[in-house]
Amino acid sequence: MPEKLIEAPTAEEIAAGVETEFSYTTVLKRTAVRRMYFSCDRRSIRALCQYLKDAFNFEHITSLCGVDWTDRLQVVYHLSNYCTGMVIEITVDIPNDDPRIDSVALIWEGANWHERETYELFGIVFEGHPKLERLLTPQNYEFFPFRKSYKLRGQE
Repeated sequence: MPEKLIEAPTAEEIAAGVETEFSYTTVLKRTAVRRMYFSCDRRSIRALCQYLKDAFNFEHITSLCGVDWTDRLQVVYHLSNYCTGMVIEITVDIPNDDPRIDSVALIWEGANWHERETYELFGIVFEGHPKLERLLTPQNYEFFPFRKSYKLRGQE
């Protein structure tokens, strides 16, 4: 838990804080005006998100989605700080043979539906999610339609 909340942090303050707390698991890839891009190890995502919310006032998860890169899956998070207009993008790579990552739905309730949708479409399991189940497809549906390995009817 951080000592105090920095309500309107600068990119430099955020970069320094993340480097101090998560130097072995998180990498700052680049920055732009009011944008920061990180990559993170999947074992640290929940702790990193909690830290960004508690220390730097990232009070909103704007989006969370999955990506299938064929050789791996990826979860992409967009976090917002309303005081500064700063948005942080965090990408987390996940192996195809173990599509699991910690849920952030208890940090931001808005992540609940994003995680459920990503689970339904990509098969990524968000561990610790309060109600991880399909939204539109039947509960017994065994396929994940946004995976590149999913074959449409009529394809061979």
